[in-house]
Amino acid sequence: MKSELKKLAYLTSRNVKLYFKDKMTFFVSLITPIILLVLFITFLKSTYENNIVSNIGNFTLDQKVIDAFTGGWLFSSVLSVSCITVSFCSGIMVLDKLNGASIDFLVTPVKKNTIKFGYVISNLVSTITVCLLLLAIGLVYLAIVGFYLSVVDIILIILNIVLTSLFGTILSNIIWSFTSSQGVVSGVCTLVSALYGFICGAYMPISTMGNAMQTFTKFLPGTYSTVIFRKCFLNGVVDKMNETLPIEMTNGIVDAFDYNFSLFGSNLSLLQLFAVLFCSVIVMFLILTLTNILSNKKHKSKVK
Repeated sequence: MKSELKKLAYLTSRNVKLYFKDKMTFFVSLITPIILLVLFITFLKSTYENNIVSNIGNFTLDQKVIDAFTGGWLFSSVLSVSCITVSFCSGIMVLDKLNGASIDFLVTPVKKNTIKFGYVISNLVSTITVCLLLLAIGLVYLAIVGFYLSVVDIILIILNIVLTSLFGTILSNIIWSFTSSQGVVSGVCTLVSALYGFICGAYMPISTMGNAMQTFTKFLPGTYSTVIFRKCFLNGVVDKMNETLPIEMTNGIVDAFDYNFSLFGSNLSLLQLFAVLFCSVIVMFLILTLTNILSNKKHKSKVK
């Protein structure tokens, strides 16, 4: 048991080093958050500010509160997308298949499950590391423009990063276990980077989508992760807004920015959102385990 754990630790360390050593792979995994930052600075910030100002009418809000709200919305979007896109771009499994390293591993005294879970854990470590770096950048930005996060908010954000990264990591490794083509990998990474931001409400609020699309997003685990980030980043700002604005007016603003989330007509609490995300991770882990079992049986039948 100890021997396999040491092998797992070595494989995890090796895979993480390979990811951060490859500057191009590291840069590609950061393309989506970079695009979001550029879009925010160029277009979205002023649009969101104008939206808030137009909704408060004769009331006034401190610019610091508005900047904290738009900044919190931005970094909740960046993190919700990055937890998935980075996990898809930071995997080493396919690279090992392409350069033949996976074949070398099969003739070593290392169990096949140890090799596979080495990929999963290293992918998870790389993804969480990048997302924590993005979180640090977000906290610095909010500290400059307006900081209303509590210690509990930050802890919940980190917990959500871990759960969402775990979901993305397991999902990506399930997909990578069925492919050994660089073209497929590039295509999937591009598709995920381009599409995921829209369907999880990162590029545009879910409330602005059509009814059919809104219904569809409610059955995607990524949507729940995005709303959790929204609530944690904006919780303190919303309380501050309630000191100046009528509660009904504040609710109208935050509803437009996906702060609240309803399913079958009832608003879900933060605990319920986490419960859905946690159950999604469990389901994905069971699928990964089943995939590994079927793969091992197929390998044994070929050997016979």
